[in-house]
Amino acid sequence: MTTITKGLVPAARIERAILLVRNEKIILDQDLAELYGIETRVLVQAMKRNIDRFPLDFMFQLSEEEFSNLRSQIVRSSWGGRRTAPYVFTEQGVAMLSSVLHSPTAVQVNIEIMRAFVRLRRMLEKHADLALKLEAIERKYDQQFKVVFDAIREIMKPDPLPKRRQIGF
Repeated sequence: MTTITKGLVPAARIERAILLVRNEKIILDQDLAELYGIETRVLVQAMKRNIDRFPLDFMFQLSEEEFSNLRSQIVRSSWGGRRTAPYVFTEQGVAMLSSVLHSPTAVQVNIEIMRAFVRLRRMLEKHADLALKLEAIERKYDQQFKVVFDAIREIMKPDPLPKRRQIGF
């Protein structure tokens, strides 16, 4: 790792910026701009000047509903604010930004962002493996514990009372 990338942007900061929208891992334009140390409008202008490099699977604009849902989940200052829904960039879109933003900082930040996406992908794969293993264990032990629970229920049944002769009428 070069000295430029080390400490440039904390990995945790990048990982917090990655969100899930439309089943895609994305980063908001304003978060990317902040990471690159530029204004959001500068990032959006650069993207729009090179729009042919950003197909819908690289970048898209949030719908008003998605934007409002996102606003309710993310705590940001209510002062000012944006008037239009943000653009969001997928992993491929972030990679494409490195060809649009030419500063050395942008290139180094892009490298760190790509590493964060890879770490996130690996972590999700591990969790998927764990979920599958847990499901297999549950299936296996559900059958074994069914026998135990059936035995406990049998023990808990009250003993049948012996029939008594009826006295009286």
